[in-house]
Amino acid sequence: MNKYLTLTLCILIPVITGSISGWLSGTGLNEWYATLNKPSFNPPSWIFGPVWSLLYLLMGISLYRIIQSAPGNLRNRALILFFVQLLLNFMWSLLFFRWHLLGVAFAEILVLWLAILAMLYYFHKLDRTAWMLQIPYVLWVTFAAFLSGSFWYLNQ
Repeated sequence: MNKYLTLTLCILIPVITGSISGWLSGTGLNEWYATLNKPSFNPPSWIFGPVWSLLYLLMGISLYRIIQSAPGNLRNRALILFFVQLLLNFMWSLLFFRWHLLGVAFAEILVLWLAILAMLYYFHKLDRTAWMLQIPYVLWVTFAAFLSGSFWYLNQ
């Protein structure tokens, strides 16, 4: 397959997944979210769109690099973990914003964080650049986990 087409598809996978999750989670968001007690370190709402757009772009580029690596068990595990963490990423927004399950969302983001770490382990073994492209993602999810836990704590 053409490398440019493969790269485009790899970028579209996380971008479309994130877009669908955001779209499904957005119903009634503003009214409910406005009623929540927020931690002092809660960033302004406008920051999330640009941050997630960049993170999804980086995810897609790193996915492309892993797909280009030599076939084998390491690559298979890396790809499985990529899609597991992407599914967990997709589900977090639904749990938190659509279904208002703050405690479940907090537990789920901890599982997401562990899945990302596992993915990073295999990415590092396969392609250092793919691994480095995921560092902003794991840092953001670390922050998001603290944020999610704080929302749960403040709104029990």
